[in-house]
Amino acid sequence: MTFWRPHKGIRVKAIGLHWRGDKLLAAEVPDDTGRIKGVRPLGGSVEFGETWHNALKREFREELDVAVEISGQPMVIENLYQHEGHQGHEVIFVAEVTSAELLARPDGPILFAEDNGMRCTARWFDPETLDIGGPELYPTGLKERLVNR
Repeated sequence: MTFWRPHKGIRVKAIGLHWRGDKLLAAEVPDDTGRIKGVRPLGGSVEFGETWHNALKREFREELDVAVEISGQPMVIENLYQHEGHQGHEVIFVAEVTSAELLARPDGPILFAEDNGMRCTARWFDPETLDIGGPELYPTGLKERLVNR
């Protein structure tokens, strides 16, 4: 089994806030035992020479085979975190996105694979229920920013 570990350096990422009513689309983040410890909006790393908005559009196309439109200016979050005892460091562009293709799909789990072959599940979550006895919303601090938007 392959276990995900943070990159050993600073990564620039772009993630999209896609809403279905008051529910946010986010992928489950498992620990090494398979227990879901958190969820994170979809997106991924910005490649060298790529803008954050092109990276965000590419990631949704690669992961879910949908086109997204980005609206507004991004929030920027610096995320220093621990995963399974390993330090991670990211600078994340967080932007609102919409996709008519995605909203046309049934309201249920969305299965996809990362480019490394890791199988993932995304679901629609009520942000109010996250961080309160259930999975955490990653990156840390995002929920507070969503509440204050």
